[in-house]
Amino acid sequence: MALLPLIIGLLAVCHTGMAKYTKFPDGFTFGVATAAHQIEGAWNEGGKTENVWDRLSHTRPEMIADGSNGDIACNSYHRYREDVEELVNLGVDFYRFSLSWARILPTGFSDTVNPEGVEYYNNLLDALAENNIEPLVTLFHWDLPQSLQDLGGWSNPKMVDYFRDYSDVCFREFGDKIKSWITFNEPYEICEDAYGDEKKAPAVNSHGVANYLCSDTLLKAHAESYHLYNESYRSKQDGRIMISINSIWYEPSDPKNAEQVALAEVANQFKFGWFAHPIFTEQGGYPAAMIENVAKQSSAEGFSRSRLEQFDDYWIERIKGTSDFLGINHYTTHLITGSGVDPTAKSPSWLKDIGAVTTMEVGGDSASEWLRVVPSGFANLLRWCKSAYNDPPIYITENGFSDRGTLEDYGRIQYFNDYLTEILNVINDDGVNVLGYTAWTLMDNFEWRAGFSERFGFYYVDITDPARPRTPKLSVEYFKQLLATRELPQDERFKDPSVRKH
Repeated sequence: MALLPLIIGLLAVCHTGMAKYTKFPDGFTFGVATAAHQIEGAWNEGGKTENVWDRLSHTRPEMIADGSNGDIACNSYHRYREDVEELVNLGVDFYRFSLSWARILPTGFSDTVNPEGVEYYNNLLDALAENNIEPLVTLFHWDLPQSLQDLGGWSNPKMVDYFRDYSDVCFREFGDKIKSWITFNEPYEICEDAYGDEKKAPAVNSHGVANYLCSDTLLKAHAESYHLYNESYRSKQDGRIMISINSIWYEPSDPKNAEQVALAEVANQFKFGWFAHPIFTEQGGYPAAMIENVAKQSSAEGFSRSRLEQFDDYWIERIKGTSDFLGINHYTTHLITGSGVDPTAKSPSWLKDIGAVTTMEVGGDSASEWLRVVPSGFANLLRWCKSAYNDPPIYITENGFSDRGTLEDYGRIQYFNDYLTEILNVINDDGVNVLGYTAWTLMDNFEWRAGFSERFGFYYVDITDPARPRTPKLSVEYFKQLLATRELPQDERFKDPSVRKH
């Protein structure tokens, strides 16, 4: 395996957490991110129709940790100007937000464009422009119109055409105000957690089957959107377009164990490479490890063909190179402990196909069971991407920390500081081409199936008040200082009093 020696070398690198570098390069940009369903509310106002998260939270409220929903969320549909004021207060260069497909195209199709939805986003874009904040806009952040899910959603190959049509409307209506686009946010979460499991809406749970149908459709839809922009809009609008791929980084629990090191490489190919390999490698298509493992498992399970259908030559070429940058969403690292079937794996399933046993018993904890604080893992992921994908220009499109809701959020500040330190390390020591950083998230919001029980925001949101008032946390002051100086803050007030040195 070509990257095996590299991974062993990476794992030998040990950072102490001390900030060897504190200053960010000239031109490095900072922003924060949100998503439409998580903040907008107004779920049935202004011409918007039902999406898959509306359906799930209304019909199966027991699936949401605190029984909440996105009906009001942060009330950003009515309070977007306050959102912009918060962005101005932080001093961000850009704001990453998403468009609601069901708000723009109420039927899901391009036959009906909702003027109120278009007006809402134009008003937000104008408010950003008035304050010199660049928009970074995601076309799809998980909130598929329910009308399209009724037709099979992302397991339906016709979604390639429907997404292209939706993209066309968005490029036409907003492209003169937007220079940076993201097609899909976290395709792994869309395909594996929503179609291969019940962790996300629409909770199809066709494990080991629909998840791979989804990836086939989604990657083709991404490519068609990219080519549409490239051929019909780029010359007029002078923008750029990319995809944001999320990944837990997998490491061996024992770096000297060759089997674990090899399995970690396989796991990273299954997780990140699933969507990055078809776009960012010269050969294209799915990673070899995925193709081999899924075919082998499918045969052993009695399937007449692999559950992972490979792309033909046309689609391999059509998908390759369809991203101007590599967008990376990263939060945490997990460990590989050995080969075999993970005890949590269903049959058939993506997790079983990997052929490795994993554990989350690493690093510090957060309010989210899945989120362990392992800053060095972030550095290893970035080095791996540099090597695996021919040194791409990278934007960190999400990174953040959860707690249960406190204004003195020292854990969040420490997380940001440690992970940003690792970004500076790989930029300066390894030449990784990281161009910008996006923190998740502007304010506490509807965190999908966690509801409001897990808080990631710079601003505390009071969900007991229908107006959803926001209060700045201590991390606001940390981020403001970081952005004002372009240097990691050294202020003692940002350190947890319980661990300060006297």
